[in-house]
Amino acid sequence: MLFVLFVVKKVRIVKPQSVLIELQPLFEKNAPKALANTQLRRNMGKATQTIRGKRAAVVDEMPDWEALREAGRAIKARTLRHLDSYLLQLEDSVTRAGGSVHWARDAAEANAIITRLVQQQAREVIKIKSLTTDEIKLNAALADAGITAIETDLAELIIQLAGEHSSHILVPAIHKNRAEIRELFMRTLGVAELSDEPTALAAVARTYLREKFLTTRVAISGANFAVAETGTVCVVESEGNGRMCLTLPDLLISVMGIEKVIPSFQDFEVMLQLLPRSSTGERMNPYTSLWRGVTPGDGPQEFHLVLLDNGRSDVLADTVGRQTLNCIRCSACLNICPIYERTGGHAYGSVYPGPIGAILTPQLVGVEHARSLPFASTLCGACYDVCPVKINIPEVLVHLRGEVVRQQQDTGGLRAALEPENLAMTALAKLFESRLAYEAAQQAGKLGQLPLKHDGHISWLPGLLGGWTAMRDLEAMPDETFREWWAKRKAEG
Repeated sequence: MLFVLFVVKKVRIVKPQSVLIELQPLFEKNAPKALANTQLRRNMGKATQTIRGKRAAVVDEMPDWEALREAGRAIKARTLRHLDSYLLQLEDSVTRAGGSVHWARDAAEANAIITRLVQQQAREVIKIKSLTTDEIKLNAALADAGITAIETDLAELIIQLAGEHSSHILVPAIHKNRAEIRELFMRTLGVAELSDEPTALAAVARTYLREKFLTTRVAISGANFAVAETGTVCVVESEGNGRMCLTLPDLLISVMGIEKVIPSFQDFEVMLQLLPRSSTGERMNPYTSLWRGVTPGDGPQEFHLVLLDNGRSDVLADTVGRQTLNCIRCSACLNICPIYERTGGHAYGSVYPGPIGAILTPQLVGVEHARSLPFASTLCGACYDVCPVKINIPEVLVHLRGEVVRQQQDTGGLRAALEPENLAMTALAKLFESRLAYEAAQQAGKLGQLPLKHDGHISWLPGLLGGWTAMRDLEAMPDETFREWWAKRKAEG
């Protein structure tokens, strides 16, 4: 089987010409609409709580879970330090196994290569769920060339039929309930009678897809991992549709970001313990497919692996932000995030929603194009606690927030400096530089709060500050500061 790999030939520092991540309006504009959708909030709450519970149960079974997390982090960190060498080794391994390797600097280049390969053989392709192909808008590029892409993952099929975008890394249709899916299938698949039982819904999708599996000659997949030393590519999934795509067609094209490479086959020992437990709450994925090159008479006879840069070299150049590339797309951070649970994935306006999307998307497309996403977080740290490869998402969020502010100051000049938030932060910085100024401000605050203070709390603040107290009370400043208490204690002996 011939396998084409699209990767950048060498790690670049320049930004790609065409990232092709289509951003919707800013998060702060999308979020209120999502919060007003009570059905969405019920769907999201039920789904994320269920997945969280399953994950917690299987993680608690592992006495060495923290050691596994550290091992996963170390593998990814070592890979990123020597990414250029591992990518060249992967290219060599794939080629020796009978595959072909293509390197794409950006989305436009990747789409052009894939389209050319498909046009030589078919006008229709079947696809395994792949965030990377969603990132580059591959389906739209194929459609422009007269090629129909059929999603075979059940959730991806649902949102494709609905004309929507994914709202979750692992469960793209997490925002829909069974009744909504039933109505969709009846409307789009020509089913006259259908219950909303999961088995009935799955049976309808299976009947529709089985014909596609048996008649379509070209398949496109993503890749969870690729091993540099052997050229082995891995896809993990739960439904079996991926296995169909990987074995039945004549031509297989796999697309992966350059960060998905791992050095050795032994590294699977760590990754395949971390990923299923963190993603689906399973000890092992029902289908773990590994393939290497071409085997005459067995499986696809053309094998194309696609390694994609599309901004990843820029992320790698950032000493704080590069840990984002550790991500193995498990979605644990989404399922634990209080923001994501209440707004859903569409509010983020990106292929990558939730906490990981809030740091990955701005780095891929530039913070100037996604400046609100780093602020779509409470910085509670829950995402860091559950990340199987220990990405310090709060640290990266704060880092990117600083970049947003610096860009606004650089472009906004005096106007940006005079914005209320900047003025307030500048004033606070001056106060914190001097103990005398800080203590004077404390005394002024005690006096200033008197008209607003009731029963030890402040329930109302004037002007712009009212946005805070509209949803919560403030604890009033104590009558005595710690330093005052300490000085009195020392004076009393």
